Amino acid sequence: MKWLESLEARWQAWWPELEPREQRMILAAAVLIALALAWWVALAPALRTLSAAPAEHARLDAQLQQMTALQSQARALQSQPRASRDDAMRALEATVRQNLGPNAQLQSAGAGENVTIAVRSAPADALAELLTQARSNARAVPREVHLTRSAQQTAAAPAAASGPPRVRWDGTLVMGLPAR
Repeated sequence: MKWLESLEARWQAWWPELEPREQRMILAAAVLIALALAWWVALAPALRTLSAAPAEHARLDAQLQQMTALQSQARALQSQPRASRDDAMRALEATVRQNLGPNAQLQSAGAGENVTIAVRSAPADALAELLTQARSNARAVPREVHLTRSAQQTAAAPAAASGPPRVRWDGTLVMGLPAR
């Protein structure tokens, strides 16, 4: 506390020695510094938050809509009657034939709950559709996925085509079916 008393004593001795014009300039500088600090500490962050609020609100609304859609999809899947393994297997076979055709082979693991799908040169969009339909139609979920990008180009779309080349995949998918 002594240093504070010492500082106050110096101030009281120094301030009256200044000209009134110098005193006004020092007060104006102090007020300007106080206003700048108030702006940087209190007002600018609040205004920045306020200006970013509509975009953040829109982003959160979109996220809420996506979560609501996922919730309704999950409830729809839960409300479906439980399928037998044989029905699920038939639905998965139909889905594989429809989406991948000759690019895939379905191999059952016997009495187990898993089915292996071997794919070669399968288009990425067809694989995505297969996974979506397998989940909803056959109630099959992916357990393991081992895919590598295929080295083959699409025969129907030569490299000189206007669009980008379609991505194709080789590998295996192990799908889990409902228990018997």
